[in-house]
Amino acid sequence: MCGIAGWFDNEIDMSKQIPVLYKMSQTLSKRGPDENGLYINKGCALLHRRLIVIDKENGKQPMAARHRGKTYIIVYNGELYNTDELREDLKASGYHFRGHSDTEVVLKSYMKYKEKCADMLNGIFAFAIYDVSENSIFLCRDKIGVKPLFYYEYDGGILFASEIKALLASKIVKPQIDETGLYEIFFLGPARTPSCGVFKGIKELKPGESALYKNQKLTKKSYFTIQAKEHTDSVEETVEKTRFLLTDAINRQLVSDMPLCFFLSGGLDSSIIVKTASQYYKENKLGKINTYSVEYRDNEKYFKKSLFQPKADFEYISLMSRNADSRHREIILDNKAVADALYDSVIARDLPGYVDVDSSLLLFCGEIKKDYTVALSGECADELFGGYPWYHNKEILFEDNFPWSKSQDVRSSILKDGVLPKGSEYVRQKYLDTINLAPKLKTDSKTDARMREMFYLNFYWFMQCLLERKDRCSMYNGLEVRVPFCDYRLAEYAYNMPWKIKAYNNREKGIVRKAFEDILPEEICWRKKSPYPKTHNPIYFDICKERVINILKKKNPLTEMLSKEGIMNIIENPDSITTPWYGQLMQAPQILAYIIELDYWFEKYNVENGNFLLEKRANKAQMKAIEAAGGTLYENFYTEEALTNESTMRIFKNRQEVNTVCL
Repeated sequence: MCGIAGWFDNEIDMSKQIPVLYKMSQTLSKRGPDENGLYINKGCALLHRRLIVIDKENGKQPMAARHRGKTYIIVYNGELYNTDELREDLKASGYHFRGHSDTEVVLKSYMKYKEKCADMLNGIFAFAIYDVSENSIFLCRDKIGVKPLFYYEYDGGILFASEIKALLASKIVKPQIDETGLYEIFFLGPARTPSCGVFKGIKELKPGESALYKNQKLTKKSYFTIQAKEHTDSVEETVEKTRFLLTDAINRQLVSDMPLCFFLSGGLDSSIIVKTASQYYKENKLGKINTYSVEYRDNEKYFKKSLFQPKADFEYISLMSRNADSRHREIILDNKAVADALYDSVIARDLPGYVDVDSSLLLFCGEIKKDYTVALSGECADELFGGYPWYHNKEILFEDNFPWSKSQDVRSSILKDGVLPKGSEYVRQKYLDTINLAPKLKTDSKTDARMREMFYLNFYWFMQCLLERKDRCSMYNGLEVRVPFCDYRLAEYAYNMPWKIKAYNNREKGIVRKAFEDILPEEICWRKKSPYPKTHNPIYFDICKERVINILKKKNPLTEMLSKEGIMNIIENPDSITTPWYGQLMQAPQILAYIIELDYWFEKYNVENGNFLLEKRANKAQMKAIEAAGGTLYENFYTEEALTNESTMRIFKNRQEVNTVCL
């Protein structure tokens, strides 16, 4: 896993932009702490920060290759899980390989198939490929949207990056937020509309989307969407295929040149991954697996069961660790540390986020990183296989709104009268836009048709929010986290399962339970769904309360919008919040934490709102024409010495590029 960025503008001499490019790359250093590189050619700059996982020597980036007189340069973030199959296909076509990195396979796949290569890739990725001869940039994001790719298009050029902060570091992109952005953070956050980067002008490729930038024009294409098909498998065949697809996904993701570990919550999803991996390790004589779980100090004293969380996790974790014979470590988080990490969580996301659900994961990943670089986690099973209560409660199921954020009342209550008055209308339109995209069959029952809509809502909204959380909080610590349930084959199969099969035995994720019941303890396999653990200690609420009261004493663009009375009502009557702000966990303490994150975000990012000033463009009239010949690769150029000492740079000479493989 890595961080990538790029800048394409034919009127800019990129060799004179190294200080800016340096700053852009530095913002991504946590994603790629091991190596770095820069490619420059004409009006194109490609940046890479590397977290070494596979093929240390031959996986360096930017990576170049030539074929039939044409040169291609790639920067790539992600992991490919069908690398071997694609490599063999390319070898049969005459392509040669210098190493075993998936980066090289992606690059050669593009050389052979151009944009159609995206259809063939099974993995989590975002990448950019510069075609030197065509003077074009191809951008691509994985089918599920596990890895991010933001971009900013302006008159004559485009910037792209793994994270928003890299775009802002260019200084071409301003930290401005308009009315649309305010509606996003106040009425949809921590979720956001697919493709929306909240900051004015910043967009993101959607899951399964690619784009080609050529002749100052960006052409986007949706190369993957989930389609409605008739499910012809019997229950028994569905059980067998579900087990095969998930087992295959898990086993493919155990490939790494670095040791890997596993998140274990004691729930169904992580337990399936842990048990399957444990069996794989034993069969291949790889020893014991290592598992990690998270808990909060003194949580057992204050735990209160609810519809969403009927029982604490620790006893199930212990049971599953023994069953899988794993070396297990429980990481206990301090509640003040969780509150303090809210600030780093904002930096990780570049936006207000999932508050302590984010900050706790960020701290958890930081502890794991001390021992490991790669981990597997059980995200996304609930979205694909109907794990949430809103799939099973018919009153909630058929409500005409986002089920994880049913009411906008509490959101409106923290704003002054007249501020963003159309919040409910804004949210409803986003809801309608999504369900109208869900493909259906004429033979679908009313329930199955609604389940397709719910799948799309969860896939493109709730799941994306959780994937963003997992990517930012893990990569902020230089930890790669893989998510086997996000295999696109599994998503396609799950979409078309009739509800009576998916909810086998009238249970959430019933078909998954049935598929793995013979390898899991019964108590684990059939336990009620429980969400990611949150703190129940009242000290966390007290910390957030104190910080919010201090925020309300300020006078700034944020507090000009906030209603002191509405927020104080939440502080004084926390139990009055009966409908979570978002999801299952964001209640009174988390709403206060969200306000803390908003305040920090406005200040840290110097967010401009109000009149929404027009963006200032670079004065291109003062820029000289760029040199016509050759390109330059700067490897490990991020030192003060490298910025001034030409001898530290690798120069392309006679087009013999570094990291080039010739056919």
